[in-house]
Amino acid sequence: MLPSGLQTFVLNYRNAANKERRINLGRFGVMTVEQAREKAKVKLGMIADGDDPADANKDPHHQQTVSALCDWYLAEAEAGRILGRRNRPIKKSTLAMDKSRIETHIKPLLGSRLAHTLKVADIEGMQSDIVAGKTAKPRGGGRGGVTTGGPGVASRAVGTLQSILGHAARLDKIESHPSRGARKLAGKKKQRRLSVAEIKKLGAAMRYAERNGESPVALAIVRFLALTGFRISEGQGVERHWLHADAGYVAFPDTKSDAQIRAVGPSAAKLAASQPVRANNPYVFPSDITEGHFTSAKACLFRLCASVGIEGVTPHTLRHTFGSVAGDLGFSELTIRALLGHAAQSVTQGYVHIDEALKLAVTRTCEEIASLLDEEDKSALFDQRQAA
Repeated sequence: MLPSGLQTFVLNYRNAANKERRINLGRFGVMTVEQAREKAKVKLGMIADGDDPADANKDPHHQQTVSALCDWYLAEAEAGRILGRRNRPIKKSTLAMDKSRIETHIKPLLGSRLAHTLKVADIEGMQSDIVAGKTAKPRGGGRGGVTTGGPGVASRAVGTLQSILGHAARLDKIESHPSRGARKLAGKKKQRRLSVAEIKKLGAAMRYAERNGESPVALAIVRFLALTGFRISEGQGVERHWLHADAGYVAFPDTKSDAQIRAVGPSAAKLAASQPVRANNPYVFPSDITEGHFTSAKACLFRLCASVGIEGVTPHTLRHTFGSVAGDLGFSELTIRALLGHAAQSVTQGYVHIDEALKLAVTRTCEEIASLLDEEDKSALFDQRQAA
């Protein structure tokens, strides 16, 4: 009953943010009890879906759920209307990872929340829930096991959500950036490198696998990654017209750090140039079954390492090994960064210029690793015979 004496039907409820709210349904006398009940059912249905009826006639900024903002972000980014690094459209590979984090972690934990009600504690709470395994699920593709969230996974999910909310605030979808100030967990840096003995074992494993039916394309990619320090996406995706084997470089039109000229050593250039050409396929390492590039080098690397007892290796290990071998040979940190693509080479008036010191470094590093891969390792051969 209002102070004026008028009687009104009201609905008390808690919204998605667990805040107690109250709305008027209508005046008694104008609305019957049965009509009030029916209207209350409709409002309760809205509440169950994550909406807040009390905000229905308020600022539209208050109507955006986290799930709706995520869908908006993906649609706008895929259309090229949201820009990423260097004010360029966000790459498809980045959007694919963002979508995975959204569907796997963000929506299940915060999707129904109204974005304007989020607080730093909610963002960091999502991070803790991911680490605790609340969003763990069976792996796809018949690989068995479950995906589990570690600090790195949780931190990247927070980063994706912060980016979405930042774009939404900038483009006036929400009033403010509710996740600003949230602290992300530090991921574990992967410092694994192959020792000299392990490089020799890997080479022996590759020769054994070649004689026993392993894909020659997969083996070539593994060797190419070891000889160049390229990321696996770069190595598998090299196109023939990017490769300038005689000049000793690959001209990537787009990488994680924009367009790049990357020097390669003689053995790596020769390996890439010698790959069989597949009709209507532009890639150095073409797929056996599609018009794209080969994509199973990672699985091959795992098999090779398992066959000779090398543990804890990923394609990134080969990249780190390349940089570490360059360091062992006495090259500076600045030179190693350039070898790995962290420093751009110059292109002047259409001519590519690769620093002579970099040419020396990439040649010596590449040939040192090639020599170790080609060196016989009797212990590795013994291990393989035992495994057979």
